[in-house]
Amino acid sequence: MVLYIPPSKPDQIPVIDLSATHTGDVQACQKAVAEIRKAALDTGFLYVCGHGVPDQLIQDQFAWSKRFFELPLAERMAIHLYQSPTRSGYEPMAGQALDADSPPDLKESFYCGEELLADHPFAMASIRGFGHNQWPASLPGFRTQMLAYHAAIKGLGHHLMRLLALSLELEADHFDRYFTMPMANLRLIKYPPHPAHAAFNQIGAGAHTDWGGLTLLLQDQSGGLEVQDVHGTWLAAPPIEGTYVVNLGDLIQKWTNDIYRSNFHRVRNGVSGSDRYSVPFFYSPNPDALIECIPTCQGPDRPPMHAPCTCQAHMDSRWKETYGKL
Repeated sequence: MVLYIPPSKPDQIPVIDLSATHTGDVQACQKAVAEIRKAALDTGFLYVCGHGVPDQLIQDQFAWSKRFFELPLAERMAIHLYQSPTRSGYEPMAGQALDADSPPDLKESFYCGEELLADHPFAMASIRGFGHNQWPASLPGFRTQMLAYHAAIKGLGHHLMRLLALSLELEADHFDRYFTMPMANLRLIKYPPHPAHAAFNQIGAGAHTDWGGLTLLLQDQSGGLEVQDVHGTWLAAPPIEGTYVVNLGDLIQKWTNDIYRSNFHRVRNGVSGSDRYSVPFFYSPNPDALIECIPTCQGPDRPPMHAPCTCQAHMDSRWKETYGKL
């Protein structure tokens, strides 16, 4: 069983430099792995720098996101996500309620997933996030940028899963077989300034945990992201130039038998006075991957705490919770 260390009470989310993990520097890689393990035990959140995603690609991603949301509403609604069998496309304002006990979220968004030919088995099965992407007709270049960014950030997700495996005293390639055809969904989100007339507890994104494997988040300079620590205190996760915010999702918590944390977080765009843009990327296992307790995370004193489930079954259940339908 992996040695369990009780969570500490951090006053901020750590920034972890991944530079040496790309070079084969074993000592520096071990340092990063230890830092990842501590963050996974404490809040399930960390920043990463030295991630290898080109800065220009990141800046272009923000620019194209803004162009999309500047399109007339009729053009965005023409690619409404429920017109796609795999739920790719535009989600209008207040289309989702992440906190089931609160009003709908004050945000609008766009989803796209793995681009596949129509005859691919995953596309034919209408598995959410595979094939059937919808693209705005009046925005040439948008599709090219989204797919380029999707490919780059998927590579970072793969790298982080290998580091996570090392942090669990597993071989680096332990999770590789679960991510040969990952559920890899890219989302663009626009949050308006928090309105004075908002309903009670209605914010940009209500308190929630993420559903899948890893979330890799780009956020602009507006601020507003908060993370709950193990004691219930909300920690600010402000923008830091050149970093991604990375957090663990529900499936990592299931895999690790609740040792690593999928943690509550929320967004309230109440300070900037302007629109807030973010670009989360959700990197999750293959749809048919069976998620069951990792052997090193169980023992006589810690039996498995979750029933095995497939990634797709879990993700469908969470989608239905937040949208009311599949």
